[in-house]
Amino acid sequence: MLRRIEGKLAQGQSLDGEDALWLLQRADLLELGRLADAERVRRHPAGEVSFVVDRNVNYSNVCTCKCRFCAFYREEGAADAYLLDEATIFAKVQELVDHGGTQLLMQGGIHPTLRIDWFERLFRQLRQRFPMVQIHSLSPAEIVQIARLSQLSLEDCLHRLRAAGLQSIPGGGAEVLDDAVRQAISPNKISWKLWAEVMATAHRLGMQTTATLMFGSLETPHQLVQHLLRVREMQRQGGGFTAFISWSYQPNNTELGAELGAGGATGTDYLRVVALSRLVLDNIPNIQASWVTQGAKMAQIALLFGANDLGGTMLEENVVAATGVSFRMSQAELIELARDAGFIPVRRTTDYRVLERYPAPV
Repeated sequence: MLRRIEGKLAQGQSLDGEDALWLLQRADLLELGRLADAERVRRHPAGEVSFVVDRNVNYSNVCTCKCRFCAFYREEGAADAYLLDEATIFAKVQELVDHGGTQLLMQGGIHPTLRIDWFERLFRQLRQRFPMVQIHSLSPAEIVQIARLSQLSLEDCLHRLRAAGLQSIPGGGAEVLDDAVRQAISPNKISWKLWAEVMATAHRLGMQTTATLMFGSLETPHQLVQHLLRVREMQRQGGGFTAFISWSYQPNNTELGAELGAGGATGTDYLRVVALSRLVLDNIPNIQASWVTQGAKMAQIALLFGANDLGGTMLEENVVAATGVSFRMSQAELIELARDAGFIPVRRTTDYRVLERYPAPV
């Protein structure tokens, strides 16, 4: 089976579901890593590892979805529920700019009252005040909610958000693209097909997006592989995914975690998924290592299992931190992490244009 898969990769053929399941469940971990690293080298022969200087501003924690895996959301009216005012958001973005940041990741809950005019006004002001910062914001579920509350089609909603300043969309809320899994862990969130429809619409409008996977909750290996195959097919049809990011479910402080107890995905599980993503997603150029959820050392190993990007510096992050997992890294630490693994660190934009390289001192 390994020889068959190696032959396919050598001929530039896409792996099928049987190949992917075998790699996920039965392949030797180091052999899997070797295959994925070879694919990374083929796609990124310069030996560079990229990152973006960014900030995740969670504009509100009020959410009607109440996902069972989430420790961040609050019900409207809760003592610690919040909605940031514009002055607070502007101050956070100014701090990002002061740190040389170029990407603003704004996400919140599925808010019950915020219509499109709230976002249009905010995005216009952000573009005027901070023209060098790319607004890479709103998950597909948020966009669906905005469209519904504003009585707009998805296309009209995205047209208006784009005109106001939204430039690209992160892939949050994908979890696992299988409705049986979604019904079990996030029954009030949009279906996987609606998630895909938002992304397809954005791609048709010329907007770039990312795709994600949260694994290690209730999905089967087959459902995980199916997720990857569905992302690959979406990319074949739309071509707008710039990167793929996977992370393991963080159970602490969550309803689902209390039910499942200890366990969950291991570090080796994470490396398998990163490597498998590189091998299956042959039409997505960049695979991110999630140091925010996995920590610096595991992210560093992931660079040898197919990943070529370290995501953002995350000047601020609140959703993962709500589970009690809080890894922090400065830009200098990210640079050293990549160097220590044998790579040339590269600071990039959201769309992967190189801004600066950091070769090791002579």
